[in-house]
Amino acid sequence: MSKTALSPIISGTMNWGVWDKNLTTKEMENLIQLCIENKITTFDHADIYGSYTTEADFGKAFHDSKISREKLQLITKCGIQMIAENRPNKIKHYDYSRDYIVWSLEESLKKLKTDYVDVFLLHRPSPLMQADEIAEAVEKLKAEGKIIDFGLSNFTSSQTELIRQKTEVSYNQVQFSATNFEPMIDGSFDYMQTHRIRPLSWNPLGTVFREDTKKTRRLKKLLADLVQKYGFGSDTLLLSWILKHPAGVIPIAGTVNIARIQSLMKAVELEMDKEDWFAIWTESRGEEVA
Repeated sequence: MSKTALSPIISGTMNWGVWDKNLTTKEMENLIQLCIENKITTFDHADIYGSYTTEADFGKAFHDSKISREKLQLITKCGIQMIAENRPNKIKHYDYSRDYIVWSLEESLKKLKTDYVDVFLLHRPSPLMQADEIAEAVEKLKAEGKIIDFGLSNFTSSQTELIRQKTEVSYNQVQFSATNFEPMIDGSFDYMQTHRIRPLSWNPLGTVFREDTKKTRRLKKLLADLVQKYGFGSDTLLLSWILKHPAGVIPIAGTVNIARIQSLMKAVELEMDKEDWFAIWTESRGEEVA
């Protein structure tokens, strides 16, 4: 069970750096402040973001902001070895050796300018991962106070159980949204609830605003009616849909738009009617429930 209290919605930093928005240090500093002012106090990172540069960019902004470390929570991930200027890799692969896990986390701490991270995740499962070796690294980092909670990302229930047999797993970050709802029907969320593992949801708005398909057109039509009913934007309604699931899913919002950040927490306040929840799922499925 988690020892860390995360904010009900998490700010995802993947697009803050050179991969997309290319924010300056001052812009990042302002964004961190804005999120905290709007009760979004948890920030989701991975070592690979920005080809291994975004953590350091964020760390500089966090340091310059003079914000107390106790006011925010930091998540980061390791394991994906990308082909990048600052890595000698010849092919993209995964590494979950004990020494690499420890080294990667310590590198993340230096870049983020912190003594610890609240949650440390393995980014994607590897066919070659050895649970004993992973557990050894995790227990060492916990004993040294460098990580508070440990978890996984994109792991199936059976892969999670393999690791959980050797060390406590508190989180699993998976793709979940109104258009990507497999975790709630393939047993993943059932398993997580059984073992008190908290799901984190990446890409929580799904494909609704990214693709023009029969599915997204059906959803947009329904959402237009629900916007009128509830007085909230479509993105807020989609986050509220996620938050209603009993697994206690925490969405990771990647927006850097000021107005959207200011409205994100409205999803926490909104209590969506059960029939509207099922209406959204029905339109995504393209058929009513059995």
